[in-house]
Amino acid sequence: MKKEKTTEAEVSGYISGLFRAHFGKGPASVFVAIREPFIIIHLREFLAPTEKVLMSQKESVRVQEIRDLLMRDLKEQIKLDLLKSAELEIKEIHADWNLENKTGLLILVLNGEAEEKAQEWPKDIDKKAFYQEVADASKKAQKEPDKTEVVWLNERTVLIRREGILIEIEKELIRNNFTEQLKLAKRPLEAKLIYNSSLEQLLNRKITEAFTDWDFKDDIGYMVLLIEAKK
Repeated sequence: MKKEKTTEAEVSGYISGLFRAHFGKGPASVFVAIREPFIIIHLREFLAPTEKVLMSQKESVRVQEIRDLLMRDLKEQIKLDLLKSAELEIKEIHADWNLENKTGLLILVLNGEAEEKAQEWPKDIDKKAFYQEVADASKKAQKEPDKTEVVWLNERTVLIRREGILIEIEKELIRNNFTEQLKLAKRPLEAKLIYNSSLEQLLNRKITEAFTDWDFKDDIGYMVLLIEAKK
């Protein structure tokens, strides 16, 4: 992979142009955070003119569905283009949207292992309590994860990866091709659980936004918390 700052700029410019071409309007700003094997892309002021009309008619679910369909088609193109331009070997791409805030978030998962250097955990945050709170919140929505990984991409971006969280009814819906309906139902539920949990108190900072997505095939769930800067 290229040097990190060059990669950040490459990814930011590419995503901005791609979304402008396919949505008719690109985001006003694109922020990229990298900690291998994860790349987080945060989009701001991103709502196309036709989407604004649908939102005014309280059709936010339809906007979510259209975006999910479009992202499904764009994933392979993104993988190929970023391999050529930024030498990124992308294994997975996940996306979530906060339409009310006109924001969105992409999670790119690269091939390969995590960075070898040990991750520094913030000294003012109880690591054990944080992991337990994630487990408790997950249990309220589905089940306690079989495995949880927390990655600090920077001081304002926290990624939570959970394995083994789906309950049997969810697995049955997936087997019967109701994945989009399941995703649309789980997004607001998990967001609600995040904001009603004690994660903000444990972080000692406000969670400004929370995004979620899933790899239903391998039973993996992702959460990304964007938090206020430390005062």
